[in-house]
Amino acid sequence: MRRHRRAARRSEAAELNITAFMNLMVVLVPFLLITAVFSRLTILELDLPSDSVEVPQQPSLRLRLQVAEERLRVFDGGRQLRSWAAPDGAYPLEELGELLGDLKRRHPSVDGAELLLEGSVSYDSLVQLMDTVRIDADGAAMFARISLGELAAASGEGRQ
Repeated sequence: MRRHRRAARRSEAAELNITAFMNLMVVLVPFLLITAVFSRLTILELDLPSDSVEVPQQPSLRLRLQVAEERLRVFDGGRQLRSWAAPDGAYPLEELGELLGDLKRRHPSVDGAELLLEGSVSYDSLVQLMDTVRIDADGAAMFARISLGELAAASGEGRQ
């Protein structure tokens, strides 16, 4: 009889309590749905070359300003246009604005400029130079697309 009772106890179906698991799922599923990152399809528009051979024209002006702690130089490509001494980082912003205004009047389609800065140039000087390059004294836009780069001290060349 003892054996029969033990066998009967073993054969009884165990009841699973899944209430805690269901509560977890009720909270977890909405959380995962809300935080899921859905992939988006994007369209990339490309300008493919046509049958006719067209050589893109280089801009007539490639404006580059090299800003060192003691000197400010303005270049058109590789040709130096103007250079100013800037003792203690006091850059001649008015003269620079006049030169840039003259360049903008001669090349109205050009809207880009490169600023190559030495590491010791202060943030305040950078902001003032960018404002001078971007906007003339009357508030009209000049060279709004400004690229910043580092001026290598030894060679005088910059990298972006």
